[in-house]
Amino acid sequence: MAGTENHDTILKLDDVTKVYSGIVAVKHASLELKRGAVNVLVGENGAGKSTLMRMIAGVEKPSLGRILLEGKEVEFNSPADAQKHGIGMVFQELNLFGNLSVAENIFATREITRGLRGIDHKAQVEKANRFLDKLDAGISAETMVEDLPIGQQQLVEIAKAISLDTRILILDEPTSALSAAEVDILFKVIGELKAQGVAIVYISHRLEELMRIGDYITVLRDGQITGQAMVKDINTRWIVRSMIGSDAKDFAKSLDHTLGAEAFRAEDICLPRKTGGFAVDHLSISVKAGEVLGIYGLMGAGRSEFFECVIGQHAHSTGRIFVEGEEIAAKDTSTRIRKGLALIPEDRQREGLVQVLSIAANLTLASLEKFVKFGFHISGERERSAIKDAISNLSIKAPNPDFDVTSMSGGNQQKVVIGKALMTNPKVLLMDEPSRGIDVGAKADVFRTMRRLAGEGLAILFSTSDLEEVMALSDRIAVMSNGKVTTILDRADATEELIVKAASVGHKSAEHKTTGELA
Repeated sequence: MAGTENHDTILKLDDVTKVYSGIVAVKHASLELKRGAVNVLVGENGAGKSTLMRMIAGVEKPSLGRILLEGKEVEFNSPADAQKHGIGMVFQELNLFGNLSVAENIFATREITRGLRGIDHKAQVEKANRFLDKLDAGISAETMVEDLPIGQQQLVEIAKAISLDTRILILDEPTSALSAAEVDILFKVIGELKAQGVAIVYISHRLEELMRIGDYITVLRDGQITGQAMVKDINTRWIVRSMIGSDAKDFAKSLDHTLGAEAFRAEDICLPRKTGGFAVDHLSISVKAGEVLGIYGLMGAGRSEFFECVIGQHAHSTGRIFVEGEEIAAKDTSTRIRKGLALIPEDRQREGLVQVLSIAANLTLASLEKFVKFGFHISGERERSAIKDAISNLSIKAPNPDFDVTSMSGGNQQKVVIGKALMTNPKVLLMDEPSRGIDVGAKADVFRTMRRLAGEGLAILFSTSDLEEVMALSDRIAVMSNGKVTTILDRADATEELIVKAASVGHKSAEHKTTGELA
């Protein structure tokens, strides 16, 4: 589908920088969008792709630099302002009203009216159905959006964008919830829009998809553009190299301790979505005592949801969980903690800590029953001793454990969350993005702690979207995409290219690898 002809530039970002609270999200980026072509944008999570597009769509304003449309400098003060200039965006997070019909969603804020008689619902349904027919969506415009599966909701978003008569259409991960048949339909529509001269901006992690649909490609890394080319001139290896950099290190290290027997096994774990399909899709995996299993995946891969199933946060999930060979049938979180599972959640502020409590109270919150004597009284002496040991073992900078936990740095707060989990004496520790939002020094402390705990025989599963991190810490690496494990690699065999490719695999190619190859 990639074209070979030259296309003229419809929009140009000229040396654009975007800063949020001192953090540089995009740095001196220059990008030209070509008319009648698919302009692919790719990069790891946090590379700056969505920030760049939000500036074009009027959601954000550049801190520095210019936006030129048809050669003239423009300033978009809102998404509505960008829409007036013919720019539409389909966000990765769907922006629909579930309690309204498809037609009402497509024409929200720009309803077709009949003068004083109000909204012309019949005309809206007829026009909406024409847009939906164009997409071969198989949806009636009178259907309530909340009754549609997520893939069809995505098609409604695309129909809404097309209805705006856009000159530039930005699609952020448009196929993340689509079936193979729906992807084919979308690509057909994209081909028609190209023929009409529309500039398509296409953001995706699926490399094969980018090679199939793209004309021009721009690669972002750490907020900077690291590669630009015509798709016909490059291959997936070029994309990976541009994404991760030529200075990517080989983190493989020999094991410094002997692994024990199987400590944890998950069999056929499924978590259905309300809108259809699975957030966790028939996932099976096992981990030995003393082993660190890194679970790598991009946004929406299902990593956090898998951990939530294991710890008992989703009563409607299915599958079997084993700790040291014993099946844990009970689905409540407290029982699973007592049986040896512990979770360090991704969002420590909302899920890992109680903000109004002290450092000490947060540390012992999940293990108070250990300090109870005579059935109801908590032994203050034993509790204080355990708190002191935790602070020492984890090098938590807490001059006074009675201070509020919010008085600490992010890194020390993360150590408190780890300490709280370890106080339950777990056999299996689940760590969801353990280094998110903490500085380099605190990361090093957390990583040292993980290695020490593994050396003491603890089985650790940790999730991350950071390539260097998963290479540095893992004995084995499981790669997730679309709720499935697409491959498991021994650390000695793992390369950045293999991991990135496995993380971009779609539903079809992932299906045959989800169970039998995981032992």
